[in-house]
Amino acid sequence: MSKLERLIAELCPNGVEFKPLGEIGKFYSGLTGKTKADFNTGNARFITYKNVFENIEINTNILELVNISANERQNIVRHGDVIFTGSSENIEECGMSSTITFQTDEPIYLNSFCFGFRPIDNILIPEFSKYLFRSHSMRKQIIKTANGVTRFNVSKIKMEKITAPLPPLPIQHEIVRILDSFTNLTTKLITELETELTARKKQYSYYRDKVLTFGNEVKLIPLSEIAEIIRGSGLTKKDLRENGVGCIHYGQIYTRYGTFAHETISFVDDDFANTLKKVRHSDLIVAVTSENYDDVCKAVAWLGKDDIVTGGHTAIIRHKQNPKYLAYYFQTSNFAAQKRKIAHGTKVIEVTPSKLGKLLVPLPSLKEQARIVEILDRFDTLVHDIAIGLPAEIEARRKQYEYYRDKLLSFTEV
Repeated sequence: MSKLERLIAELCPNGVEFKPLGEIGKFYSGLTGKTKADFNTGNARFITYKNVFENIEINTNILELVNISANERQNIVRHGDVIFTGSSENIEECGMSSTITFQTDEPIYLNSFCFGFRPIDNILIPEFSKYLFRSHSMRKQIIKTANGVTRFNVSKIKMEKITAPLPPLPIQHEIVRILDSFTNLTTKLITELETELTARKKQYSYYRDKVLTFGNEVKLIPLSEIAEIIRGSGLTKKDLRENGVGCIHYGQIYTRYGTFAHETISFVDDDFANTLKKVRHSDLIVAVTSENYDDVCKAVAWLGKDDIVTGGHTAIIRHKQNPKYLAYYFQTSNFAAQKRKIAHGTKVIEVTPSKLGKLLVPLPSLKEQARIVEILDRFDTLVHDIAIGLPAEIEARRKQYEYYRDKLLSFTEV
């Protein structure tokens, strides 16, 4: 028997006690009423939504500063507290947790998009909590406490009713030892794979630019001369549904889609779809608004059989060229240099459809376009396809880690 098995046989042979969170600790809220000015000359550490979402445990090195007045010095975060994200546009991101595993005399606070949970002393060790509250069984319960439509909010009242396993402290320590070791090994391997993937992406970008760079034998033609450019309008996130007519929202173009798509991840009601601009097979959908220069003018080629729709902050490019060829060209450094000259804005970067039409595109024969697409498809699959190559290996390692973590954190209830 392993050490863990011996401890379980000795300390809890009949199972582990489960208790509602409301019985083993207290929830508290973050600060409200903060303005941008409070972040200019901060005097205290401040935990944000991003800190919690991106980190399973929090350390002071990643925290921002905020100005805290004398009457706000309450609900100070302390060692062992579990911090949760309070709301999100995606229900799967609601109630993500991060645990305070370090000791500090420095006061640390929460922003209003987070809330904290403070277990009773000596009932959950912090290092155990950080794994427990991100396990599948706990996440499943936490997600059920969220409600909303376009934005989901976690209910602290419902959170109090969530039940958590309370294995004896020696068992908690042993599980932490095992998971820390496995985490370190997995993290090291994933880091190596991601480093290799980054190198391949750079190599892919180099060859993509190379095969899409031509001499004088290929003319550069304004996009408006080879395509009809149609401005989309009238679609917001609150209009999205789980079924109906397929649609692509502009924000999804640079967050959820690659170079081309055969299916949509979102839909709209049939009647509402009739008010939107139609996207046909082979059309390109271009995001003409973004928060940065890299994402603006990101294009996705629609290769599905049925027409779909799109909305505001997009442009539909209707043409008679190879759609994947155009979509690939929109990713090149040559195209990026052109779009930077016509993009405008500070916090929001935009390219108008009329200026989009002035961008120059090299136009070899359709046969040559098809040959180039075949080459780039092979590279794209190896670098980006989650079902093959390094992305698949990285995902497999993450799933392996999650499987063993959840297995170690699954207990029989007394």
